[in-house]
Order: sequence, then structure tokens, then C-alpha cells
Amino acid sequence: MFHKILICTDFQDGLQRLVRFVPALAKSGLQQIIFCHVVPLLTDRDIPKVDTRKMETAQERLSVALENVPEGVDVKVEVGSGRFVDTVLKWIDTYQSDLVLLGMQQRTLLNEKLFGSNTVELTQRLGIPLMSIRPPLISTYTNEELELRCQHLFRSLLIPYDGSNEGNALLDRIAEYARNRSANSLQECVLVQVLDTAGQRRAVRQEDCVATARQQMEPMKAKLEALGLQVQIEAREGDPLAELLEMAIEYDITAIAIAARTLSNKLLDWSRPKFSAQVLRSSWHPVIFFPPKR
Repeated sequence: MFHKILICTDFQDGLQRLVRFVPALAKSGLQQIIFCHVVPLLTDRDIPKVDTRKMETAQERLSVALENVPEGVDVKVEVGSGRFVDTVLKWIDTYQSDLVLLGMQQRTLLNEKLFGSNTVELTQRLGIPLMSIRPPLISTYTNEELELRCQHLFRSLLIPYDGSNEGNALLDRIAEYARNRSANSLQECVLVQVLDTAGQRRAVRQEDCVATARQQMEPMKAKLEALGLQVQIEAREGDPLAELLEMAIEYDITAIAIAARTLSNKLLDWSRPKFSAQVLRSSWHPVIFFPPKR
């Protein structure tokens, strides 16, 4: 599904463990793996200065990835200094990466407004998908579990679908990646639609609404199945976020795929946070965010 990944770690998110699992990552279809870390600038009397000691330490820790590289896989280590988002965007352009992997800390919306979020800012400026993994999740895996997880990063996706142009565009993107996927990459998709009926009076039966939603997803199911994917569809009523997270537990998935025009950081979203941003903040499953094509 993806072939060139940029793995960004701050050494507190658990992602630094992946340097020892390059062969397993290669089995997921990855052909180029760039491990990177950004060291903030030191400020001495307001004069920014590179922290060479931390950069050397980071380089040494990540260079373990270069010790066991399978044939046909390109692995590199990048350590930079300065502003995180700008540095990561530079590396993406240099290596033509098609996926960024980050560890996403559990944050409230208020935390993001006061202190900012690298993930949120990246989604606003990225032209490629971003995958987030919760640090507590990856940090508690045994080596055996982590090796298996690395092999199946993109095996099975849970995809919320609502019939909108945005929803159709997400499926088109996933179909595009599926056409060029490796043998051990994307295999299964679960299309889900949750009918939000909170505070609404419905003139038709719940069964009819669910049946209509399932019927709406059938053409999309057929489209993905034509690419050799196993596809399930699920429709139900309830709170969209709660039901989506519940289905992530019920189904055997490896990640949730979402898309949005942007994950806005504006004050307006305090009272009306976007659904995709809610998923990114709330899910304990890995999330792949697909930004709009630029």
C-alpha cells in the first residue's frame, strides 16, 4: 500500500523501538524507511544554537536501523535541528515519502489550543497521508508482538463512509493505493456508516435507515472487491464517534482510515470539533489521515 515511510520519533513515543524491526517493516511492503528526529534549538540569551550533543546521541540511537537491512530496502537516518514541522516537510520532499508515521500523545482540545500540536499542523500542510500511533500502545508490545504488528501495519482498514464527496474521495485514494500494493500489504477493508439520530425525530423505521445505508455502500464494496480486497460493510445508528471506536474493537483491524479538508486549529472548533479530529484524538487504534490532494 505504502512504499516510502518517514518515521519521526521524539524518543518518548516508543517509535524508536522500530529501528530493530526493519525486516518486519519491509514485509509490510515498505521499500524505503527513513528514521528521523528533530532536536529543538538551544536558546542562550535569545540566540538560537544547535544542541550538538543531543544530535549526536540521537544519531547513535537511530543508527541501529542500519545494522540489519534486507536486500532491496533503502534505510536512512536523519537528525535535524530547528522547527519540527518545517524540518519534517523538508525530509518528505527530499525522500519523496508517501507516508509519515508519528506517535500521538493523548491530548485534550484545550491542550492543543494552548500549546499547539505538531500532528495538527502537519495535517494542515501535508500532501501525503499521516499515520499516528499511541505511545502507550507501541511501548507495551513485547518484541514478538511488535514484530507481527510491523508486518501488518496496513493489512486491514476500518473506513467511515457517509456518501459525501469527501467520503468518495477517501475511497478513491485507498483504491489507488490498493492498485499498487505489495503482496503483504492491504488485504481487508471494513466500510462503516453510522446514522447520527441524536435529537432527531425519524419518520421512517430504524431498519429502513440502516438498510438504505448498506445499499449506499454496496457499489463501493464492489469497487474495492474488484481490486482483490476482502470487504465487509456495517451500518448502524448511534453516536458516530462512539460507534466507530466500538467497531474498531469488534472487527480485526490494524488502523482506522479518515480524511478531512483540514484538522483546523481555530477557536471555532472548540464547540464544533471536526469528526476526523475527534477520531485522531480519541482512538487507541492507529489512525491513517488522508489529506486532500494538493
